[in-house]
Amino acid sequence: MPNTTLSPETTKKVLPLILATAIFMQMLDSTILNTSLPSIARDLNESPLNMQNAIISYVLTLAVFMPASGFLADKFGTKKIFIIALVLFSAGSIFCALSQNLTQLVISRIVQGVGGSLMTPVGKLALIKTFDRNELLKAMNFAIVPALIGPVLGPLVGGYMVDYLSWHWIFLINIPIGVLGIVLSIKYMPNYISEITEFDLKGFIIFAAASLLLSISLELFGDAKNITPVLIVFILGFLALYYYYIHAKKKGNPIFPLNLFQVRTFRVGILGNLATRLGISSVPLLLPLMIQIAFHQSAVVSGWMIAPMALTAMFGKSSVIKILNKYGYKRTLMVNTFIIGILICSLAIPNINSSLWWFVPIISILGFFNSIQFTSMNTISIADLRNFQTSSGNSLISVNQQLAIGFGIAFGLIVLKVYENSPDLIQHETHNAFRYTFLTVGILTIISSFIFRRLHVSDGKNMNSKE
Repeated sequence: MPNTTLSPETTKKVLPLILATAIFMQMLDSTILNTSLPSIARDLNESPLNMQNAIISYVLTLAVFMPASGFLADKFGTKKIFIIALVLFSAGSIFCALSQNLTQLVISRIVQGVGGSLMTPVGKLALIKTFDRNELLKAMNFAIVPALIGPVLGPLVGGYMVDYLSWHWIFLINIPIGVLGIVLSIKYMPNYISEITEFDLKGFIIFAAASLLLSISLELFGDAKNITPVLIVFILGFLALYYYYIHAKKKGNPIFPLNLFQVRTFRVGILGNLATRLGISSVPLLLPLMIQIAFHQSAVVSGWMIAPMALTAMFGKSSVIKILNKYGYKRTLMVNTFIIGILICSLAIPNINSSLWWFVPIISILGFFNSIQFTSMNTISIADLRNFQTSSGNSLISVNQQLAIGFGIAFGLIVLKVYENSPDLIQHETHNAFRYTFLTVGILTIISSFIFRRLHVSDGKNMNSKE
């Protein structure tokens, strides 16, 4: 039960804004650092290659602590854990800005990561517990937009801050947003506490180890000179997942109960999220890379090229409820995933002599359909979860999304490297390697649309809401 004296109407008005604030801060922070690493490296007297540790440490901390978010929220309350998460994330941001060497920066990023691992899952859990199913789509739709805008604006904002201010500001920008989130949470965040029996420490360790191994392998895939050790780590991650499956079958109250996968909409949502992000997640990385490497443009120009995705995502947000109410989740997700695959393939059409302006309409339309995709996948995943499943189910969805984004980025880089190492196929032209990569991930995205055939036409009807 929620521990709050506020009226439900007031809570429902402000809670999506609180979650949106947290998601925006985390998604912006996940991408803003990429364009700033060379500048930070110079200031800290480090090699730019070593600076990757500042990114990896954050990602790995998310992988380790995210599985515990549901249990902590159930035991100590959503309000308390969410505020602690915001404080940790904001404090970590201050420590990052004050760092005098790489070791201090990495430790500060770990503090940020602990906050980030709890912030979004616990905020979403409060949202799920506050809104009725037929209200949840609208609330989630509002909160999810920052997840689309953050990765697009991150490289652009980071580039300008480094050029015109200093790298410290890419962390200090979090402070006013974090303070706003803390103030709103103290006043408006409901404090849901659920009865729990015990913490599945063994299951947590096994699952955290699996997430950690998979995350390490995904982070190393892009830069690996020798692929064998990376594959070994990757396989060990999957073996750890299998070991967790054996553990969960025997354990009475595992951290992620296997009965979650008996819920068809949850099962399809998890699998669809993983498969479709193979293509979707790689585009914001591959397109700026192509513009800089093949078209020899600056990082700022490449950042502006993908910026229209943020604007069109807003239009997608305003349309998705109407679309889902009219066509249902099954038809919407199948058609929408197919369209996204076609659009990704379309990025391969312009040749090296084409104007960069050709990419703008494609990337703009892609932003619109991405918005529909993420809102639909996130809401169908929790559509049929029962109250006792929401905490563990929501935590698992968050872990899955984190890994899915990593899979998508790693997969895009692997495919690109394969084509780059085939000079005859790409006719010794780097741009062709990018074009073939877009075709490959686009076709796979089209194929992934068939996963949503497993949904029933009536699935998600309980999520139907008024605009």
